[in-house]
Amino acid sequence: MTKVAFLGLGVMGFPMAGHLAAAGHDVTVYNRSAAKADAWVAQHGKGHGGAAAATPREAATGAEMVFCCVGNDDDLRSVILGDDGAFAGMGRDSILIDNTTASAEVARELAAIGKEKGIAFIDAPVSGGQAGAENGALTVMCGGDAAAFERAQPVIDSFARAVTLMGPSGAGQLTKMVNQICIAGLLQGLAEGMNFGLKAGLDMEKVVGVIGKGAAQSWQMDNRGGTMCKGEFEFGFAVDWMRKDLGICLAEAKNNGARLPVTALVDQFYAQVQARGGNRWDTSSLMQLLAKD
Repeated sequence: MTKVAFLGLGVMGFPMAGHLAAAGHDVTVYNRSAAKADAWVAQHGKGHGGAAAATPREAATGAEMVFCCVGNDDDLRSVILGDDGAFAGMGRDSILIDNTTASAEVARELAAIGKEKGIAFIDAPVSGGQAGAENGALTVMCGGDAAAFERAQPVIDSFARAVTLMGPSGAGQLTKMVNQICIAGLLQGLAEGMNFGLKAGLDMEKVVGVIGKGAAQSWQMDNRGGTMCKGEFEFGFAVDWMRKDLGICLAEAKNNGARLPVTALVDQFYAQVQARGGNRWDTSSLMQLLAKD
């Protein structure tokens, strides 16, 4: 059993922290909305010793490992730095594992601050969405010190199906950017293909069943092809979150010189989805732009 803290109980963090408790770890949670933390304790804390804390510092005090899953770079700094931040409560040789999708820049910044305090920092963004979090089947891509990763991996395994050290600080976030860039282009292609098939009068259930067994197969086709054709988007990974992620990708591309023409285009398509009120629609809602005249 490891004494851990979990900061941020959104649609991802809530079940991730639950898996840590179910695995036998002693979990203290913090959420900006205290009601959400109390709800987590009521659902996952019974029999596992789970508790809620009023501040990130309180949650992190005495913890061997602190997990964090919040919205963006600024949210991350707000729960880690400052008098009430996690670093203020963490002891030497403890580890902060950040599951937020954030910039590589903030990962390196926090790793450097942590190093001065004797605290290891691992940037560990995840892929797999809400379903992956709920099922404990996330893919976790990590950046940081190899020795700290080796200590943290068995605990991260509580909510993951794959955990990989990609390189030094920032490498986890950079890998997540590759992931989101690939998904953006794939979803636009899938939307165009599904819309084309509908316009052609094909039985799209049969189409997906056939091409999903060939070279066009993807997780998005298997899990979103059918709902796209039905115009169902009220679930899944929100467009607002994807635009945040793509903004990080585009900003990093300016730094490293990578050209992302398709990513930039799809980002603007998502802006159109937002303008239609689809901020919380699933990312497969690119289809909606094509289906509507």
